[in-house]
Amino acid sequence: MMKKLAFLLCLSVLLSACSSLKFWEDESSSTPEGGGTTDTIAAEEIEDENEDSDISLEPKELEDYDETVRIRKLWRSSVGEGQEAFSASLQPAIFGQHIFSADPEGVVSAFTLNDGDRIWRTKLDTALTAGVGVGADLVLVGSRDGEVIALAADTGEERWRAALTSEVLAPPAATGALVVAQTQDGKIHGLSPSSGELIWRYVAELPVLTLRGTGSPVIADNMVVVGFASGKLVALNLASGGLLWESKLVTGEGKTELERMVDVNTPVLVGDIVYATSYQGKLGALSRGAGRELWTHSSSSYRAPSYRTGRLYVVDTEDKVYSYQASGGRELWVNEEFMRRKLTEPLALENHLAVADREGYLHILATDDGRIVGREKVDGDGVSVAMIAGKVAGEVDKDSGQESDYQESFFVLDNSGDLTAYQLELEDSE
Repeated sequence: MMKKLAFLLCLSVLLSACSSLKFWEDESSSTPEGGGTTDTIAAEEIEDENEDSDISLEPKELEDYDETVRIRKLWRSSVGEGQEAFSASLQPAIFGQHIFSADPEGVVSAFTLNDGDRIWRTKLDTALTAGVGVGADLVLVGSRDGEVIALAADTGEERWRAALTSEVLAPPAATGALVVAQTQDGKIHGLSPSSGELIWRYVAELPVLTLRGTGSPVIADNMVVVGFASGKLVALNLASGGLLWESKLVTGEGKTELERMVDVNTPVLVGDIVYATSYQGKLGALSRGAGRELWTHSSSSYRAPSYRTGRLYVVDTEDKVYSYQASGGRELWVNEEFMRRKLTEPLALENHLAVADREGYLHILATDDGRIVGREKVDGDGVSVAMIAGKVAGEVDKDSGQESDYQESFFVLDNSGDLTAYQLELEDSE
């Protein structure tokens, strides 16, 4: 433990003395509006330092549990090359009855939701760092060179490329009217869906030090909502990029730049409410119309929250899983059985909550009290990116020829580059 404390102390001193210190290989400083330089650090780079030297930093051992849910694997398909756990940023996305995924070497693929058959595969001549975003019949990815690349969702044919101002590390968002992407230098870019031409750009001032990565923009009606490393949530006019409102979710406190890091994650919009988490900051709810604060809790997370039927679910930086009442923020339960296991974002399903960890285990929790009710080993290299859920068409009845009701499935992209589809079944179901 003393080694880690010494490392953090040295890091803090260096940050205070020199803002040009680099924390990521090949990462160049960006210059946000207002002057100064901004450096990035991977969130887990701090936590992982000298991890093996102290038993207290080892992942918590998994304990026995009463299994009441069976995790049924539907199919598994290879996406391509795997991702390094500490830098994994490519997550799949669903559009219609297809799921799209990408690998770091530039391969983008489309699969059917119900059986995992590959529909198309496109090899791009660039390393990818962001994706996948979908919308406006496009599949969108971002490159290490600061490009957003748009592919046709039905064929995988490249439609256009747009050169932006910095590396793209989060999936772009899209509607028929606009493609929106955030770059590491704190800029939001509004692009034409048909050509990639820049329509507007919004520039935010960033602190000296930020987490490596950005939140994805979220589009709702005529508005784009995005979180920044400054601790702010901002709403922009979709057509013009003009500022509609900004709200300071959290203000960084502390003597060093490291202590003042308050990056806001991808927000979640539910009706007229915006929910968001931040690193070393708060979990909060704001009104979508004016950005007015409705409630907040002290919290630290570098994962987006998840919402389902009036409840909000959060994984914090200690890998505790929380459930909150969305309407007032009251804490309902907390599960502390996954400490230091480096969980993914929580995925709220119909009656359960799913999280996966760095050792490759998929865990299913009951939403009423947070107890573990199911577990499955997905992959030995672990899972680091967010899982997604979608409605999959049921099987066709042989006698009637009719399709059964759509069933909720969820999809896990592991660090080895395999995409797996699962469904949950109660243990006593046939």
